[in-house]
Amino acid sequence: MQLFPDFLDQSKQLNQTPAQLQHNLPLHAQTRQYKAILLALKIPNLPAPLHYLNFISMIGQPNAAVLRNGAAMRHAAQNTATVMSSISPHMAGQFSRYSVHSDCIFKPGSFQFLDRENFSGAFPEFQLRRLDRELSFDLEIKTAEAPCYFSKLRMGLAEYWSQLCECTGEIGYKGQKYRIQQLGSLEFARAVNFPFLPIAFYTAQTINLSRRRQLIVMQARDRLNRILQSRLYLKDFNSAQVQMLDEGVCLKVHRVYPAVTTPDHRKMYLPREFEWTASSGAVPIRIQAQSRGDFKFGAGAGYAGSFSYQVKIGDAEESGESGYCEYIDCRPLNWQEKSKKEKLLDKLAGAVPVLLKK
Repeated sequence: MQLFPDFLDQSKQLNQTPAQLQHNLPLHAQTRQYKAILLALKIPNLPAPLHYLNFISMIGQPNAAVLRNGAAMRHAAQNTATVMSSISPHMAGQFSRYSVHSDCIFKPGSFQFLDRENFSGAFPEFQLRRLDRELSFDLEIKTAEAPCYFSKLRMGLAEYWSQLCECTGEIGYKGQKYRIQQLGSLEFARAVNFPFLPIAFYTAQTINLSRRRQLIVMQARDRLNRILQSRLYLKDFNSAQVQMLDEGVCLKVHRVYPAVTTPDHRKMYLPREFEWTASSGAVPIRIQAQSRGDFKFGAGAGYAGSFSYQVKIGDAEESGESGYCEYIDCRPLNWQEKSKKEKLLDKLAGAVPVLLKK
């Protein structure tokens, strides 16, 4: 099952024909047409104790369970902005909420959240700064010519793109300074005000590989645990090429942590050990991952953290300590708790009768 059929979602066709990709990518705050905006930067594979850095800003609250943060709602949905900025060590202030009208200044080429976070610039170079006593950073971002679409709906209904980039600068954590130079993923999404989106589960992992390559795997499911989208993207900074696989990309969660309760009062099981396999490409890919247990709330309605990993692409193997993970599970009664009988009844409840003429 797909979130949107291929005739409506053009992302598959665009990713398979790079020459048709739009290189003048949109990057703006709310407009009359687009009421929900996502602007994010994710940097994996940072040295210990950082392990990763994320900046996830959501301007407006969309009608999707995995993206909507009810605990942050102090204003109308379209007047609520949230920002998550975190690293691996313990944090108390990784999540902030703002009033779009009172606390934010959005101009062409500039996103300002109070006097704390500021994103500015234009392709191919941007700056991202955060002033905070706990976690601060000052980063220069240089994008590569390697865009890809996670989603691209016709008629301008919605789109979600990712751009491979190199991030250079300084991160400060509780008085300690760290210089970094690492590949990241700059991401932007915009959507009209859909009355409802059926996504109930979402996860994405980002790993930086040798030879300036980046691997992104992601999966979305509905309330009945049916797969809406399961994809793998392998990006190359040097060649500015992206390989996408969307068939035979499988996720298995082998172990989970004890249930946590989110600020939205949802019970959620976070992955402890998980595995990805992709068998439809010319070269099989396998990822084995072990979570560090440093999950922090604020990635939509769920969590972000880091993990160690072993990656095998064909006969080549790599391992590392600092992959980046987002994990959001809003499925009812959490799928992990259901018996085989309950799962079968769920599938039957979601079946659609078909009449055939003999």
